Amino acid sequence: MKILLAIDDSTYAEAATQMVARQFRPDGTEVCVFHAVDSIGALPMSFCFGEGPTYEQDITSWRDKCLREGERLAARSAEQIRAAGFIVNTKIADGDARHSILDCAKEWQPDLIVMGSHGRGNVERFLLGSVTETVARHAACSVAIVRVPPSGAASARPAEA
Repeated sequence: MKILLAIDDSTYAEAATQMVARQFRPDGTEVCVFHAVDSIGALPMSFCFGEGPTYEQDITSWRDKCLREGERLAARSAEQIRAAGFIVNTKIADGDARHSILDCAKEWQPDLIVMGSHGRGNVERFLLGSVTETVARHAACSVAIVRVPPSGAASARPAEA
């Protein structure tokens, strides 16, 4: 079995990581821990007005910093999964999470995508869009959405996608 574990830096992603480690058998299961870094979307406002001889270098340094942080995040989750006995690899992409996850899934062809849900309300989902909803609607494989109970407890359960 191949599982694509899509993570961000949240308690929801941590719950998804724990769910994979606890609820799947490691024998013959390969997990790809995936993190999308939207370095352009995360640019500080001060970069919007940048110019000058070092501007390009500043943008490149910012992107590299974001990717390094993403690599550390993915490595941390991968270590938890590896400790549970799974075969693990990591992948980082720079771009919008919705499209990056779907692109990774198309390329790697997992049997299942596991991701946490932030549980945003209808207005926030309408204004911001929902990564989880987009992936669930467009993925070619099953998607397990892990929700964190309102108390914030670490025990998570997958939701129907």
